[in-house]
Amino acid sequence: MDLNNRYIRQIILPGFGIATQEKLGTAKVLIVGMGGLGCPVLQYLVGVGVGTIGIMDADKISKSNLHRQLLYDEKEIGRLKVEVAANKAKAQNSSVDIVEYPFTLSKNNAAEIIKGYDLVIDATDNFSAKYLINDVCVWLQKPVVFGAVSGYEGQVAIFNFSSDAKPTIHYRHLFPVQPAANEFATCEETGVIGVLPGIIGTMQAAEAIKLIAGLGQPLYNRLLTYNFLSARWYEIEMNSSAEVPLIDEHFINTTNYQIVCDFTEADLEEIDIDEIDVSQFLNLKYDSNIFILDVRELHEYPTIDFSHAQIPMSVLKESIHLLPEKPIYVLCHQGIRSVYAAQLIKLHKKVEAYSLKGGLTAYFNRVSNE
Repeated sequence: MDLNNRYIRQIILPGFGIATQEKLGTAKVLIVGMGGLGCPVLQYLVGVGVGTIGIMDADKISKSNLHRQLLYDEKEIGRLKVEVAANKAKAQNSSVDIVEYPFTLSKNNAAEIIKGYDLVIDATDNFSAKYLINDVCVWLQKPVVFGAVSGYEGQVAIFNFSSDAKPTIHYRHLFPVQPAANEFATCEETGVIGVLPGIIGTMQAAEAIKLIAGLGQPLYNRLLTYNFLSARWYEIEMNSSAEVPLIDEHFINTTNYQIVCDFTEADLEEIDIDEIDVSQFLNLKYDSNIFILDVRELHEYPTIDFSHAQIPMSVLKESIHLLPEKPIYVLCHQGIRSVYAAQLIKLHKKVEAYSLKGGLTAYFNRVSNE
């Protein structure tokens, strides 16, 4: 290991030293997803000298990747991300061992691959992979550095890692049940600002380094959210109060990780929902003749300061009977879940239901500029 030259700027840091550098050099980290999050994670872990890094992704580079996946360039469009990323990582630091997995994580291969690593970086962009990574890591007792981006916001957390007397928190404590396909929007639908995955991916790399090296206060039991438009970080303390299943080999083998729609009674897409913009909502939000419903999960920030009820999307269907017989205005983070929620309400409650276009992101952007 090139201790005297390559890593000297971090070795001389107080509390770091050669012993910490050697911990990094013997560590084994798996990055699942070599897109907007995985690229900066790889570059920084290679830079600091993590000894073995596995990189997994079945995708090929496309032109639409290039605004946020800065490890790749136009000449590499059509090539496997893993292949290109591995070559560049080796050129950056030849002492790091890069293991390539040019395929998708699945129930058939997840445990066998993950058990060979000290920790996993979840740099994926879909719920199927996130639940599978979580469940296998819970079973194998491997920590996960979680990252997610959508639109103008991103999140970072450490799951399945305990310290002191605190209980271990994992992804299902936040989202116990995998959502159906009609309950969320994909990156292709919502978009993402190019710089955001770089910010969140770099934070994931930082948290991984802290875990490996035993430095500082890692982000366990805390969910950190960054809003690009307001340049603000929001942190919430996570707890283990949610009821979660016992996750073992049998649970994983019998769980369907594929995203499916849950339309069982009617095709909700045939139910038209009127969307109101923020200007309209500002004129309505104090009207006592309407009912405002927030369908975000309980951990989601920021909070709102006007009268409303909160019923998370995950339990809305069985709670619709609790809603009043008056027009209902539904809010969520970006105006995606609220459309689906309004459709459900209109179908089951037979009242007028509306969705806030752009969600609370649009609302807070408007009020913060006034």
